[in-house]
Amino acid sequence: MKKKHIAKELLIFGLQLATVLAIGLFVRSNVIVHAQVLSPSMENTIPTYGMVIGSRLPRTVKNLQRFDIIVFENPINPTDHPFVKRIIGLPYETVEIRNGQVFINDSDTPLDDSFTKEESFGNFGPFTVPSDSFFVLGDHRNNSLDSRQLANPFIHRDVIIGRIFATYFPSPAWFGRP
Repeated sequence: MKKKHIAKELLIFGLQLATVLAIGLFVRSNVIVHAQVLSPSMENTIPTYGMVIGSRLPRTVKNLQRFDIIVFENPINPTDHPFVKRIIGLPYETVEIRNGQVFINDSDTPLDDSFTKEESFGNFGPFTVPSDSFFVLGDHRNNSLDSRQLANPFIHRDVIIGRIFATYFPSPAWFGRP
């Protein structure tokens, strides 16, 4: 009698464990995204080797806005570690960088990028962002592999994995729009 009871308890435990694992895998694959930033490209916002968490939900990826931080497939090698960058240019906008300052749609006023690590340098563009694509930059502009260096400078919506909303290592931080 006791052996049957133990077997029944083990079976119930196994089913509960399998259910928890299945739910965890579903959430990890369809709801939550996490990534590690392996370079200093997002400092001071996210430190090198910082761990981030975000949403994979289609509604989140559909409603992306300027300054959102996203994780997307590595554009150089899609099977390699994904990239984490900040959206700067939206679909149909013209992006130009003059003397390190970002200008959108021929504006005379540069974009407020007070969140960046240091003053940027260099020129880029102007380029018009195609439909369903984004222009992205790292927050440490002088040390970031981003839209300025990529063969195709625009990140298509289809390769975006999710929108980042927090770091959880080395210290927790929630990201809002600047």
